[in-house]
Amino acid sequence: MSTPHIEAESGAIADTVLLPGDPLRARFVAHELLDAPVQVNARRNMLGFTGQWRGRAVTVMGGGMGIPSTAIYVTELARSYGVRRIVRIGTCGGIGEAALGDVLLAQSGSTDSRFNRLQFGGHDLAACADFALLRRAAELAPAQGIDARIAHVFSTDCFYDGDPQVLGHLRRHRIHGIEMETAGLYGLAMREGFRALSILAVSDHLDTGACMPPAQREQGLARVARLALTCLEADRTD
Repeated sequence: MSTPHIEAESGAIADTVLLPGDPLRARFVAHELLDAPVQVNARRNMLGFTGQWRGRAVTVMGGGMGIPSTAIYVTELARSYGVRRIVRIGTCGGIGEAALGDVLLAQSGSTDSRFNRLQFGGHDLAACADFALLRRAAELAPAQGIDARIAHVFSTDCFYDGDPQVLGHLRRHRIHGIEMETAGLYGLAMREGFRALSILAVSDHLDTGACMPPAQREQGLARVARLALTCLEADRTD
């Protein structure tokens, strides 16, 4: 089996996928946390690896930046490879009460993108996480020393020069994280019938200007990935 963007053979991708944006982060997580990782995708350098987490097959693959890139990989993973659970692991900008280094469990994803509207008759879609995965992550985080916050996040299409008023809107609506993928992932999960969650480390703060150095970002990603893997291990609703 192969798709336009994924070269993996049938059965090479697990039914559970961790999805960082950066393919090099996928490689780091696979070799840092999985047993016997095997590379299953390198098409367009979007690296993917399948290994074992405590006896259960897991794939870690990059998804790129932004909703359009994420949507390509997620759609092919769900339709062609039968993936049933996808957890986005990554970073986000913090807003308001979210502090640098906090871990956000994204309950919902608002957006300035038209992606979900294009699939939903022009209407607003309430793009939400899978509740069982969200609850598991919240329950398991304290045992790993993670003070996780269930939060609403905002997925923007504009990394540079977006709506200058958007931060005010996010603060007023108590949205604590801004990134570029979650709303699209959640919309696709609802439409394609898989289960999804985003777990995000706050790497920059848009109010204070504080930001993590690269080494701290890598450590934050490892914490997020380990929480995601533990959450998936504990999940027994499939």
